[in-house]
Amino acid sequence: LMVAEKPMLADSIANLLSNGQARKRKGWNGVCSVSEYDGQFNGRNAKFKVTSTCGHVMSLDFPSKYNNWERVDPAELYSAPAVKIEANAKMKMNEFLASEAKTADILVLWLDCDKEGENICFEVGLNPMFKNRPDFMSDVYRAHFSAITEKDLKAAMKNLGRPDQNMALSVDARQELDLRIGCSFTRFQTKFNCKSSIKWASKKTKSTVISYGPCQTPTLGFCVTRHDQIVQFKPESYWVLKTTFSCDSQTFSPEWQRGRIFDAEIAKLFVDRIKKSHTGVVVDVSKKEARKERPCALNTVELMRVASSSLGLSPSTTMHVAESLYTQGYISYPRTETTAYPANFDLNGTLKILSGDRKWGSVVSQVLAEGIKRPKSGVDKGDHPPITPMRANTGGLSGDMARIYEYVSQHFVATLMKPCIYEVTTVKMMCGEEQFTIQGKNVVDPGFTAIMPWLGVEEECSVPKSLQQVGAKIELQDAQIQARETTPPGYLTEAELITLMEKHGIGTDASIPVHINTITQRNYVTVESGRRLVPTRLGQCLVRGYWKVDPELVLPTMRAELEEQLNLVASGKADYHDVKNHALKMFEMKF
Repeated sequence: LMVAEKPMLADSIANLLSNGQARKRKGWNGVCSVSEYDGQFNGRNAKFKVTSTCGHVMSLDFPSKYNNWERVDPAELYSAPAVKIEANAKMKMNEFLASEAKTADILVLWLDCDKEGENICFEVGLNPMFKNRPDFMSDVYRAHFSAITEKDLKAAMKNLGRPDQNMALSVDARQELDLRIGCSFTRFQTKFNCKSSIKWASKKTKSTVISYGPCQTPTLGFCVTRHDQIVQFKPESYWVLKTTFSCDSQTFSPEWQRGRIFDAEIAKLFVDRIKKSHTGVVVDVSKKEARKERPCALNTVELMRVASSSLGLSPSTTMHVAESLYTQGYISYPRTETTAYPANFDLNGTLKILSGDRKWGSVVSQVLAEGIKRPKSGVDKGDHPPITPMRANTGGLSGDMARIYEYVSQHFVATLMKPCIYEVTTVKMMCGEEQFTIQGKNVVDPGFTAIMPWLGVEEECSVPKSLQQVGAKIELQDAQIQARETTPPGYLTEAELITLMEKHGIGTDASIPVHINTITQRNYVTVESGRRLVPTRLGQCLVRGYWKVDPELVLPTMRAELEEQLNLVASGKADYHDVKNHALKMFEMKF
């Protein structure tokens, strides 16, 4: 019996491993399908059955007697028993998997190759149908793969491993911590809300449950911090000098070296000095070659950032679309922190997939003809390879799926191209003892920006030739001071929030979109134009309340340290019980 994480994935695995010979039937639970075919396993003839779960089979919860918010003190939730229950009882997933396993000798798990997938491996493997067999884990195997292609799946089938219990335990720990901490604080906040002035804020946002989460609340904290910076900002007046000069009847407006002046009288003195001098001279001309480096290989966080800032898609929408592209075999596994291609990665083969692309085929063909450039060195996090295209889009994709696929393809090709080379000409001039500069940029070789034009270098107006010689005379045509004010920062964009979460270790590549979606769904923030996140009155009240009571509950430091400890559990370097119990004790004391 082979079990995948989603029905569509199971269908693809069965079809590719059976060379299109699998017979498909509907599972009796009405949710999953079952594909069957004959083949070989470890050199022996075997009958294969391929089916799936629909994500997690089990979830963690408290026994029903603890679900009464009025009778149960939230503090009890730190010591109350926690039990595994079916994630969706209507699917009857446990019963379904057990019935399909009755005649199976071997279990091969094709769950997603990340921590959550590893956890689901044990949810399936510990099904009573398997668990009741003596030494049952010796008959449980784990397939490791990063793309839904025949090559990847058959290679995974030849190199089966075993489920990693340490990775699964790190997820168990996170689930229990989030349950106990989240429920205790959420119940307290919600009940407190019924008695306090914060009730007005929640009514305004139509929220009934005031939720807390060890990741969710620090995420909101970033948004409220930026809001307060904007509200508390006091604009400061400053003055800039704007000049127009001419040289051989050509006019130009250089930049004043001093930039901003925060005293109007001093700014006026400089203007008078320049007007009195009236003429100036070129004192230096320099030309240098500059380059804009191509990107590293694409990981999940960068995909979410670009999709939000350039495509206007929320992180949760982006990952939903990317998952669909992955299950249909268009891109590799979209959840990865790695930005370096493996040494044995077939760069040429993947590039050839895109050579027939209607939009970018000519660029790809040119790259193949000239030879690919060694990719920029990135970071290997030891999880999945970077996100890359796996098959060509022959017109079957549209809407958001087509846009995400196109970006993944453009990014991949760009990593194999040359950097963008441009020439910078800088002319320095003196007038009235003040220095002015004019600069021009000319692209020599667009390099990777040919396929990522939005990252191209804007060619600035060429510096007049008459200026490009030391000693050239310039005539002042106009000089004036302009009054301006400093401006506050803008509200955080989703892309900026993702960067902050990654920097401070809040969430994982899989959970970042969930936390951002949660603070939006809970009406703690609203998404405004440009995908900027504006905190509501409720979101502000909540964060400011924690700042007064215990700032650590809203700052990112506690969760970041916990994530580090959970990663040590996943790698077998820390004990599951020690990490979980220490974190629970810390939050219980704060509660």
